[in-house]
Parts: sequence; C-alpha cells; structure tokens
Amino acid sequence: MRPKVAVLFKMKSKPVEELRKYADVEFILYPSVDELKERMGEFDGVIISPLNRFPREVIERAERLKVISCHSAGYDHVDVKAATERGIYVTKVSGVLSEAVAEFAVGLTIALLRKIAYSDRFIRAGKWDSHRTVWSGFRDIETVYGKKVGILGMGAIGKAIARRMKAMGTEILYWSRSQKPDIEKEVGARYMPLEDVLRESDIVILALPSTPETYHIINAERLELLEGKYLVNIGRGTLVDEKALVKAIEEGKLKGYATDVFENEPVQEHELFEHEWETVLTPHHAGLSREAMEDMDFQAVKNLLAVLRGEVPETLVNREVVEIRSPEEVKML
Repeated sequence: MRPKVAVLFKMKSKPVEELRKYADVEFILYPSVDELKERMGEFDGVIISPLNRFPREVIERAERLKVISCHSAGYDHVDVKAATERGIYVTKVSGVLSEAVAEFAVGLTIALLRKIAYSDRFIRAGKWDSHRTVWSGFRDIETVYGKKVGILGMGAIGKAIARRMKAMGTEILYWSRSQKPDIEKEVGARYMPLEDVLRESDIVILALPSTPETYHIINAERLELLEGKYLVNIGRGTLVDEKALVKAIEEGKLKGYATDVFENEPVQEHELFEHEWETVLTPHHAGLSREAMEDMDFQAVKNLLAVLRGEVPETLVNREVVEIRSPEEVKML
C-alpha cells in the first residue's frame, strides 16, 4: 500500500511531483489544531511549515503517523517529546537555508549600525531639508568593520555568519554547546564562555535554536553585560526577555537591537516600534529567498521519503526515536 502524506502549506510543483511518485499526497493548507486533530489519523507522513503548529494533542491522535518533516531549520512548532514517545521521526532542513539566514543576519547588522532602515523612513517622511540635518543628527552611525562580533550558536548558520563577518574585517568570538575547531581554523574564531563573549563583543548575534536551555538566554542580568553594545537576533524570539530588552533600550544601555523574530508572533503592536533609531525589525522571514525555498521543498520531501524507506537521515531531530521504533518498523517503501 502506498503511503499517504499530508502537506500543510503551498509547495512548488516539482518537489510535489517527486513526492507523488512514491506516495498519495493531499494538501491541507494551514489547518487549525482542531482540524489537524480530526485529520492526522489518516496519514503516514506529514510535511509542515513553521506556520503549522503540531502540538501533543495532534500527535496523540495521529495513529498512523511515522514521520513529521519540517520545512524549516527550526522545529519548536512541533512537540518533539510527544513525537518521540510515539515513535514518530521528526526531521528538519539545512544547507541553502543557512546561507540565506546568515546573509540576512549580516544585513540586519549593517542596517542597525548604519541606520539604513531609519534613513529610509527619514527621507520618505520628507525630513531631509538639508545636508546639515543629516550630518548633525546622524553622528552615532558606526561601521561593522573593526568590531568584535560575538556569535551565540555555532551551527551551520553561525558558521555562515562567521565567514561573512570575517570577510568584513571583524574579529569573531563565539559560544556554543561545544567547540568548533573547523571554524576556529577557518576564520580564527575564538571560543569563550557565554558571559565573556557578551563582555568582550561590540556586536552579539544570536543564532541559537529554541530549547528549554536557551529560553531567555538573554535576560536582564546578561543585558547588563551588553551595555553600550548591539544585539542581533535571527534565532528565535524566546531567546530574549523582551521586557528586559525594552527596558535596556529605554534606559540607553543597549545601543541597538535588530531582530527577525519575536516572543509572540505575528506582531501587530510592540513597544519596540517606538524606538526607530535603536531598532531594525523584520517579520520572521530571514530564510525567505527563491533559492532557499526551492531547496527546502526538495529537502523536506527527501527527508520524509528517507524515513519511509527505513533510513535514518542526517537531519533527524530526535535521534533517540530509533530506540523506540526502529527504522525497519516505519519502512513503507
């Protein structure tokens, strides 16, 4: 019997054609949790985007489900613990997405220090009445060149950021769960304890996943160490205590904050909106690019098919699941 697979978002035709060679495919576009609870019992596999929440209450109703293929590098929208308990394999994507996100992180950093977003709003509002207005009012603009850049999280995205920042004439400091000799050799990055990275860096870039250990890793105490510095977040909104962050900006302690992510998304109103000079804010789209999206489509399909073939893909998130349900038990192809 052919596997039955649900796709919960709009996917390009070529990867769908590849998937249809091996499975019966049904699109359920951006369903509610209640709809997922009703439908997931019908499927052997599902491909989901970051916009699709997949909590325990859905997983517990998915009697046939063998694999959840995330169309993203992050997987905090999935209850991985619940999936593991039920022997469901959870996979993620990487590669081109990492390059797109790293490029965006550098863009956010440049926009923050050089006040590019603010300058765009300034000129559109008709405030450019003379060169004197600009040269007298924009004196806090700084270059990225010559700065010490601290990166928290040295996975694929962190390494891609480090390469780009090194090319811009910066010194790279980093903290990660483990040392990364390859990037140390490649760009001269220096591994340091987390607090030391915060103390010594001029710019700190967050490239960490959302886990219980990283929740509010930037809190009020650590924001004290960032006084007079810049913070950039392309990881997850939960990495930063936003109330403490706003307070640090209002008190003039943090020079600036650029982020693509928020604690609660989507955002309609936020205290950060009031701080145009000190912030650059974007709507969680660092990974959006034509190249990255196409690559992610094919990777998500490839990961799902690999599990259904009884293979263990490198991108498996919950590797302990193989002890609960062997690859041979989920094999359908």
